[in-house]
Amino acid sequence: MDQEGLKAIDITAPERPMVVSALPLADARDIYVARTYAYIAAGRQGLAIVDIRHPEALNDVMVYTAEGQINDARGVKLGTTNASLFAYVADGKNGLRVLQLTSPNETPWFEGFSPQPLPKLIATYKTHGPALALSKGLDRDRAVDESGHQVSVFGRIGSRPFTGLEMQRLYLRDDPARPGKKSLYRVDDPKVDKVMESYRTTEMGRVKLQ
Repeated sequence: MDQEGLKAIDITAPERPMVVSALPLADARDIYVARTYAYIAAGRQGLAIVDIRHPEALNDVMVYTAEGQINDARGVKLGTTNASLFAYVADGKNGLRVLQLTSPNETPWFEGFSPQPLPKLIATYKTHGPALALSKGLDRDRAVDESGHQVSVFGRIGSRPFTGLEMQRLYLRDDPARPGKKSLYRVDDPKVDKVMESYRTTEMGRVKLQ
């Protein structure tokens, strides 16, 4: 992400990075990637949620402002509590915003690898000054560089991290259309796709079909 908006860079071969697509955003400030969505604190545009399942075509975006209330988004982080997913937005002059993205009651399609979020503003905390950024605890207990070499271990001693070649075995597979070549491994979510077929998209989210 830069001053022009969101950009997808193919780093399958780290030594040859390549920009494959771009999504213009006039006021993008911060980004948080979770499963198949990128959540962008887009300043006066609010919270932008981008479907990144197809990084070569970044054109499926939902912008949420809570009817104009979120208009100074500077930072965003996500967290899960029980079966619900929440977004925490540092909304500048407006303070901290809490958005519920998925829940068993509001989004019946909440199960699966990456259910579609349906944002809803549920709380606001007025900070003493502008809310500019958010911190978050460590998601993993090891850090490695792009070659797979261990950089540090947090809190405990365990097995070694993967090497670069071992990591590639997790996300590359033989390409059936190109013998001798590799392609990215992609995962579908048929269970959620089947549930979503019974809903239709509206401007306010998804509504169950009769």
